[in-house]
Amino acid sequence: MTRAPLALAVAVVLNGFASVTASADPLPSWAVSETRDRIVEFVEAVTDPENASYVTPAARIAVFDNDGTLWAEQPVYFQFIFAMDRLSELAEQDPSILSTPALKAAAEGDLATVLQGGHDALIEVVNASHSGTTVEAFQAAVAQWLAEASHPDTGLPYDQMTYQPMVELLRYLRDEGFKTYIVSGGGIHFMRVFAEQAYGIPPEQILGTYGNSTFEDVDGVPTVVKAPGIAFIDDKEGKPINIERTIGKRPILAGGNSDGDFAMLDWTTSGDGPRLAVLIHHTDAEREWAYDRESPIGRLVDGLDQGPDKGWVIVDMAKDWSRVYTGGN
Repeated sequence: MTRAPLALAVAVVLNGFASVTASADPLPSWAVSETRDRIVEFVEAVTDPENASYVTPAARIAVFDNDGTLWAEQPVYFQFIFAMDRLSELAEQDPSILSTPALKAAAEGDLATVLQGGHDALIEVVNASHSGTTVEAFQAAVAQWLAEASHPDTGLPYDQMTYQPMVELLRYLRDEGFKTYIVSGGGIHFMRVFAEQAYGIPPEQILGTYGNSTFEDVDGVPTVVKAPGIAFIDDKEGKPINIERTIGKRPILAGGNSDGDFAMLDWTTSGDGPRLAVLIHHTDAEREWAYDRESPIGRLVDGLDQGPDKGWVIVDMAKDWSRVYTGGN
């Protein structure tokens, strides 16, 4: 006679737990605002079979830039800071590699001088620090750097400067049947080191810039070796091209933060059916950095001018995020 009341009590507790879990806020680091509401309303609409905007799981593709969208990018892209640190380390073993003023400046951490050299100087630094090694050895160097290096302003490890609200958004989308991709100007071999742990996005769902490579026999082992030169730049118009070539489907949701992402967001939202673009506007000088139109890194003009008329969600970081980084604030 005691089993029925006990079973009923257990059922009540379990049902209550299920209700609490189901109603848990999927975006706790997003402030209650129209911005958050628009994102949630879109996701709910495209995942509800009874809604006219329903999208089948196979078509729920979401793509996101990385630098400035999923993690910070000031004072310069983190991968370039790695390149300078890596070059300095390599120069200790072989000083002769510092064959140009740009390379010498980079090895000394003199970013201002390197930037004065323009595009050619940047390519010199990337070639010297990213080539002549196997993919595995390069990625091991990246992993070690991430484990040891910290940002000069925040003091945080670079992989703790991922944006907590965006990590939540990625998780929320996957929980609702989306497949999430990174489509970034950053190097594909660099991002693949940390993206799965940081964002839950596996290596095969990362699209990025990639350099030339060669296939060689290294000590009897077939090996892919990173070679000098850039094979493909995954930026601006290159992003839709790379998505079409690699994924084979137009996304229904895209996120970015700069004019380098404009083509990807515009292409995404120009397709048929329900679509959403999310543009991160860096407005928070207190917790992060405030920059847009005049910034050499993450310059944002076209998105601010045209995004609202295109129906894009413009995220005001200072107002719409109650927390910024996964580490720290």
